[in-house]
Amino acid sequence: MNFPLQIAFKRLALSPQIRVTDSGGRLTHYVRQKLFKLRESVTVFADEAQSRPIFRVDADRVIDFNAAYHIADAGGRPIGVVRRRGLRSLWRAHYEIQGGDGELLTVSEENPWIKVLDGFLSEIPIIGLFAGYWLHPAYLVTDRAGRLAARVQKTPALTESRYRIDEHQPLQGDARDAMLVGIFMMLLLERTRG
Repeated sequence: MNFPLQIAFKRLALSPQIRVTDSGGRLTHYVRQKLFKLRESVTVFADEAQSRPIFRVDADRVIDFNAAYHIADAGGRPIGVVRRRGLRSLWRAHYEIQGGDGELLTVSEENPWIKVLDGFLSEIPIIGLFAGYWLHPAYLVTDRAGRLAARVQKTPALTESRYRIDEHQPLQGDARDAMLVGIFMMLLLERTRG
């Protein structure tokens, strides 16, 4: 998998779906959120046909104000947890990703005003069609020492929501998997806020 990764949300799908491709255009992940579940349930596949699941994410509660989302590999082995920090996330998105190896990453919005404007303008007829070209919310993934591990930014698109993940500090194994799946989960939860 070669960074940067490109993420594309299908806008007209009943259940949210994400295609993730690497810099060579190869599909690396296909994410599908289950529809009509009381608790969030997301499966990450290696293929678009959804025949090879590689990760599963399940919420620990129905109401997700301070929910923890447990990440497991295809065999059920836990590899990490994503926690949404309720009160901190009201104004500026704030998530913590705990890898199975103890690595702790924090995901936070770079500038919350951009997401507010993007969300507002996208609801205005005609202007909303082009809002995705003007405003691009970004999220920073940092480690305990405050070093930047990755940056996620919305990119211009008309027919779908697109994001780009740039890796700044290479992570390996479960820490990298937990970071990527945590970013996917964060984007699924934040997509309705702008």
